Formats: sequence, structure tokens, C-alpha cells
Amino acid sequence: MFKLKPLIVALAITSSITSSVFAANKETNKNKLPEIGSAGVSVLSIEKERQIGGEMMRQIRATQPILNDPVLTEYINDLGNRMVRNAKDVNYSFEFFVIRNQELNAFAFFGGHIAIHSGLITTASTESELASVVAHEISHVTQRHLARRLESQNRSQPLTMAAMVSSVLLTLINPTVGMAALSTTMAASQQASINYTRGNEQEADRVGIMLLVNSGFNPQGAPDFFSKMAEKYRYTSKPPAMLLTHPLPESRISDARIRAHNFSPRPLAPSLQFELAKARIMARYEGNAKDNIINFKQSLEKQNYAIEAAAKYGLALSHYEAKNYQTAINQLEALLRDDNRNLFYVDALTDAYIAIKAFDKAIAMLGELNLLMPNNQVVTLNLANVLNEAEQYSKAEILLQNFLVLSPKNFIANDLLTEVYRKQDKKALMHASKAEVYALFGAYPKAVDELQTAYNFVEENPLLQKRMKGRILQLQEQQEKLKRL
Repeated sequence: MFKLKPLIVALAITSSITSSVFAANKETNKNKLPEIGSAGVSVLSIEKERQIGGEMMRQIRATQPILNDPVLTEYINDLGNRMVRNAKDVNYSFEFFVIRNQELNAFAFFGGHIAIHSGLITTASTESELASVVAHEISHVTQRHLARRLESQNRSQPLTMAAMVSSVLLTLINPTVGMAALSTTMAASQQASINYTRGNEQEADRVGIMLLVNSGFNPQGAPDFFSKMAEKYRYTSKPPAMLLTHPLPESRISDARIRAHNFSPRPLAPSLQFELAKARIMARYEGNAKDNIINFKQSLEKQNYAIEAAAKYGLALSHYEAKNYQTAINQLEALLRDDNRNLFYVDALTDAYIAIKAFDKAIAMLGELNLLMPNNQVVTLNLANVLNEAEQYSKAEILLQNFLVLSPKNFIANDLLTEVYRKQDKKALMHASKAEVYALFGAYPKAVDELQTAYNFVEENPLLQKRMKGRILQLQEQQEKLKRL
């Protein structure tokens, strides 16, 4: 549907945005030292940081394999926001998302955006270990480390700021390439970058562990995960991306262990949601169905699992991926009987019902849940998808339109609504909806083209023409704003 753009496009756009900001602030900031917590304000205002973060998010949607999986999206945002509620210096709403990549990595960037690689979730042994990484990234955001890092580099070598911005952001996304880009800058600037990063990491560790404790997680999750990574990659020549962007010397592990021991032990029971998220990634996005069936069966036979229901869920999903639909349905229905509002089970069962065209069963199940959880993304998107597959297009259309009023940036909803309009031969609305999909990727010229095409199909509807013209102007203004930041 959408051709991915080279990653450098995102960085070039961001570089052009930020270079003008730093040029304006170069003289006033060159003699200032960053202050803990509030630093970075002299480089980027909160509003500019939010705007740049929004544009970066659009480009990452276009260049990275984001998992547009409503169940995993809901889980990681619930986990992250449980901690955001206990964080200080929160200047904007956060957005957490999962990238389909088995390499261990996580990164935060402007405007409260935090990416977690799927491999990091499956590597963590407990939810507290995963939460420790998320808390660390939240702390990078609340302490405004990226802005502070850029300010530090601007003092060292202001003439190369545009290149430094691009290389720093590229390092967050693709550390191997980013480190090479950093190595081309002057030695003094590079050394300042390394030293400053170490300071950021220490502060993020300190704030992150406190955030873990205040959010009800086990503080031991941080040193446990650090130790696991250090041991796993101790003798390897190629460390994971996360260790390139988040250096992990032995002193840092020791400091984390000491900080964790300052708090009372907090052993926690295994988290069902976390174990289901792990099982879902393993069964749906890693390996192959045949091997996954064997692995989950062995786990159940040997009782080698944290929670039995999660292992059964992984087995059911693996059967679904192997097209053993009835077997998957039998296993998922049994799980749902014991936990009838569990959205992991509901989502998987919906897919299985669709596969055998049991639309009525899926609609009945989801319709009941929709009354209990209106506008929940898992329920709403699954119900809209079933209605679309069952050729009940008008119901799907109304459901998606209402959902998008509250969640206009939801990619799945916009994409599915485009398909619903296409199947109804509503050309104007289809092109208008497709424009919103392009806008989510930052492809403003293509979005404007789609709206102009849509405009030609509504000659008999002046009100709709006016709305489309207004949206075209909005997108053009948004594109112009990038030049004025």
C-alpha cells in the first residue's frame, strides 16, 4: 500500500528542522552548561520538541517495521503509562510502540515517543525487567536528554550541528550506521558526545529505578536485566544495538544493583499480560508455525512456563498460523471461558472465526464486549474488521468513523476505513481516507494529491468540497511549518 522511504529521509527532514533552531540559539547558548532535568530548554522549546517528535514519528512509521498490532500496542502503552503517571516533569502525552525486530534495542526521541524492539520483550524474563527498560527510556524523555546532548555537541562544534543532529538520531534508530556517522565528526565533539551520554545513562538509571519502585514493579528488574545482557554478550564481537546506544560498563551494573538494594525486596507473581505478549510475539512474529507448535507443546508437557494459560495461548496462535483453525478455535474458546474479557484471547479468536467465515460468532462476541468497553481499540478494530469481511460495510464505516474522532492517528483504523470505502465504491471518501494514511507517514504531497482527486468526485456536495479544501490547506500549512521551526 505504501512504499517505504529510505531512513535517511527522516533524518534529513529532522536535520533541516533542527539546524535552523540551533543557528538561532548558537550565540546565546555556547557558554551555558546544561542543568539537570530542565536543561535543553534553551535549545528546543517544549512545543518545538513536540512538533519535531510528531514529524519523526511519521517518518519512523514510513521506515521501520512497526507492529500495528492492537493487542501489543494496548499492552505496551498500558505498561508505559502506568509509569508515566508516577513520573515527574512530564510535558506531553507519551506514545509507546513496538518494532518488529529481534535485535535488543529500545530508544526514545522528541515529544515522548518510545520504541521497544519485539526481541527485547521476548528476552525479558519478568515484566519488571521489561518495565526497567521502559522506565529508563521514559527518564531519558522527562530529563530531556536528547536536547541536552545536542546542546553539549553544539558547544563543542557548532558548525557541524546539522550533521550531528542527523547522526545522533540515526544512532537511536540504527546504532551501527549512526556510530559510523558520529566517527566522521571532529574528535573533540565526538568525545563530548561519549562523555555526555554516560552522564545521561547514570541519570536515567537513577530516575528509572525510582520510577519502577513508585509504579509497583520490582526494582531488582533493572540490575537483573543489565546482568542478563552483559552475560549474554560478554564474549561476542557484535553487541546488540541497545548496548551501542546505552553503554553498559560493569560499574553501571554495580550502581544499579546498589540502588535496587536500597529498597525493600518486592517479589511479584508472574504477569499474565506480559507472558501473553511474549507468547504472541513468539507465535505470530518469530520462527515458523511448525516449530512453534513443537516448542509450546514441549513447554506444556514439561511444565516449563511462567503461566500455563500463556503457553496454551502460544500453542493456539501457532495452530492458527499453521492454518489449523478449528484446533486453534477449540483451544482459544477454552481459554476465553476462564477469562471472558481477555483481549489477547478475543483478538486471536476473532481471526480464527474470520478464517472459517464464522462471522456471526465473532460479531456476537465483539458486540457484547463493545458495550462494555466502547472505543477500546482491540474490540473496535476487530469488530470493524469482522463487519468488513462479512460485507456489512455501513456498520463498519460508522464504527470506524466514530473511533477515529477519538484516535485520528490510528493507522489500522484509517487503513481499514479506506478499504471499507473502496468496497462501497465511495470514491471521494476513499481518496480522502487514503490521504490520512499518507499523512501519517509524513507523505504530504501524496496526501494532497489524494484529497485533490477526492475533491473532483464531490462536485454536487459543496459542504464536502469545503471540508476537503480546508484539509488540503491544513496539510500544506503543516508542511510549511517544518521550514519555519
